[in-house]
Amino acid sequence: MRFPSSGVTTRHGTPGIEYPGYPDPLEHSAPSAPALPHPALPHPAPPHPAPSHPAEHDGPVPRVPRDEVRRRLLTAAARSFAEHGYADSRLEDIANAAGFTKGAVYSNFSGKQELFGAILGAGADSEFAAVMKGIGDTDQPSEAVGLAARTVARRIVGDAERGRLGLEFAARAARDERTRAILTPLRRAQRATAARSIAAVAERTGVRPAVRPELAALILHCLCNGLSNECVADPEAIGADTVEEALSAVLTALIDPPAPKAPQAPHTPSTALASPTDHSGQSHG
Repeated sequence: MRFPSSGVTTRHGTPGIEYPGYPDPLEHSAPSAPALPHPALPHPAPPHPAPSHPAEHDGPVPRVPRDEVRRRLLTAAARSFAEHGYADSRLEDIANAAGFTKGAVYSNFSGKQELFGAILGAGADSEFAAVMKGIGDTDQPSEAVGLAARTVARRIVGDAERGRLGLEFAARAARDERTRAILTPLRRAQRATAARSIAAVAERTGVRPAVRPELAALILHCLCNGLSNECVADPEAIGADTVEEALSAVLTALIDPPAPKAPQAPHTPSTALASPTDHSGQSHG
């Protein structure tokens, strides 16, 4: 995909990408070309051409399917970004680790920015899928909140590397227009997915969100990013329990607001405490 002048459509969440874990992409190496036989010694040509029988090695070498090329590039890129960071990862090294040339990268991505955006997008999609799977079909708001908070907390704390890379990419986006063109639609897509998930869970559990789903998604998105950054900066103080507690508190306030209090009966003052100027119901002789 080439980088268009009017914007970039980020294609993320590619099926099959190993995230996290970064397995060795060489385990899925492309089929190698069969070895050619040793040339035979010259011999007199027959009087009539012999029938042609294609040898097993005749014909083009099978090409690696495009989806497989993309998957292997993403796997190699995820490993490189995790080991070297975004700035020090080179496209040539990523392509070589995946078993291709640098041209294969540009045949599937506009550049390193989009390749990295696809990695972040795949991780976000995986997280949302894990949250929805964890919630399952529960119709209890408090149970849904607890399951969602626990799932997200474990992923934030257990995958601090993605937090570091996301922070690095966001910092670059603040200064680089090409990076921002990748990050902006990615973040919008993540918030839209979160909003749909919140609306679906609210409808199933029968709660009325305190704010509209889009605003709730923005709040949770910022909270998760902030918790991820704090976990990177101070992992000893910001552990899984603390992250889960923070997420539970905000989720409870957003999608499980407390029931309104029943109105109290108006207070009727007793006769002994009635105002001296109040002469209603009193007789005068």
